[in-house]
Amino acid sequence: MSDYELYYWSVPFRGQFVRAVLAHAGKSWTEGGDAAIGELMDKPAREMPVPFMGPPLLVDRKADLAIAQMPAIVLYLGETLDLMPDSPALRAMTMKIVNDANDVIDEITLDGGRLMWTESRWEEFVPRLKKWMSFWEETGRRHGLKKTSGFLLGGKAPGIADVVTAILWSTMTERFGAIGTLLDEAAPMTAALTRRVAELPALAELAARARKDYGDAYCGGQIEASLRKVLRA
Repeated sequence: MSDYELYYWSVPFRGQFVRAVLAHAGKSWTEGGDAAIGELMDKPAREMPVPFMGPPLLVDRKADLAIAQMPAIVLYLGETLDLMPDSPALRAMTMKIVNDANDVIDEITLDGGRLMWTESRWEEFVPRLKKWMSFWEETGRRHGLKKTSGFLLGGKAPGIADVVTAILWSTMTERFGAIGTLLDEAAPMTAALTRRVAELPALAELAARARKDYGDAYCGGQIEASLRKVLRA
């Protein structure tokens, strides 16, 4: 039996960050499935493994602990699997990157489908998306990232910040080529880092599995359909 049970919908989106950290750490996990997620969400809070409004939710069987919210799960895995930087400043920067990634996917789905994308909404959003991309670019520049080498926060090996960066942008740009073009233009070093880290064996295998299991799906539902319509993807 795997040490971890992940509850997330049958799409990449927010759950893919958790899957990627586990894969990068060489850990195996099982997935509860959509029906089980629905059953858990319908329970009163006192009967939930941890009070949560929606997935991802991770159960660490060895620790007998359940955690919800993507950034909290990533922090927990980073700490317990010894994947976080030693420096307090770099640990804080790592979590800033994780939270920024969480904000980006909220914005790319208009707060989980609160509204649908239209041509005009997307045109208004593009400068903001480019600004988000520039945050990664400038963070990397300050820590020695090059277009052909280096990692987002320095170091000699990819860390949590690099894995989260690669998953954020590779999952998105592989499904929406127009966003890939924007990333190459606005943040070329970040785009190159994304490709290098995404090609690591564990992450490449995870991406291939996602393609097999979920096809071209990104976040699902009407919000994805509206995003595909404006991006003609």
